[in-house]
Amino acid sequence: MSYISTSDRHDAVPTAPVGTAVLLLAGSSGRIETKRADLLAAHGARVRAIRWFGGRDQRPAPHEVPVEVFLGQLAELRHDSDRVAVFGTSFGAEAALVTASLTHVDAVIAAAPTPVIWSGWHDGVWSSHWTHHGLALPAVPFDAGWTPTTDPPEYRGLYASSLDRHPAEAAAARIPVEHIAGEVVLIAGGDDRVWPSKAFAARIRSARDAAALRTTMVHHPDAGHRMVLPGETATVGGVRMARGGSPAADAALGAMAWPEIRRALSLHEAAATR
Repeated sequence: MSYISTSDRHDAVPTAPVGTAVLLLAGSSGRIETKRADLLAAHGARVRAIRWFGGRDQRPAPHEVPVEVFLGQLAELRHDSDRVAVFGTSFGAEAALVTASLTHVDAVIAAAPTPVIWSGWHDGVWSSHWTHHGLALPAVPFDAGWTPTTDPPEYRGLYASSLDRHPAEAAAARIPVEHIAGEVVLIAGGDDRVWPSKAFAARIRSARDAAALRTTMVHHPDAGHRMVLPGETATVGGVRMARGGSPAADAALGAMAWPEIRRALSLHEAAATR
């Protein structure tokens, strides 16, 4: 289940490698994060950005995606790297945290993270985003009575009310972040309209602090769901929804996060000359 076709991945190779390999995961857009992969590679990381649903021989949606997909990719990256890390955004951050709780990684970068596993919808069936050994991992069901009140819809209230409505399921679906031995860098915008990523990141940090594990949280009060790193342009497209933030605030969050990302991944301070 770890095979990813060449059409569903982008391998960015550094000219001045630092020994870190990064598995890069996008969220519900399903895109391959080629530009971010190239940015990280310019600073010394070997990066594999993958499409993890909707591609060749893949699940058609974020619904019962085998965690073995990510475990297998990390195993491949370990072969010729000193360190491995996983960098995910939104649903990709969820995947990153779940995967890192099941195998050793040296660092996790989780942008707009979640402390629990969520449900996904496909072909008339609700189930977990993830499976492991063929079994669906516990997931939080959604509040069936919630309806959006904005256009485009803001889903922040749906995620908050779903946790309140289903506390037992939420407890079962908690990602065991205390099992992640490597450093975790959490990045969150206070104006995130997709889900309450600042509160979610704080819950993850609290669980890891209780276990005395190294965790860094970067937060900007006016940023939204998508940060923009220095050298990147804002991403457009994906599922139609309100994401919050502004170009300036999203870029400010990225500028705050970049030194922590670079440090956790042992990247060069300045881009290597190509």
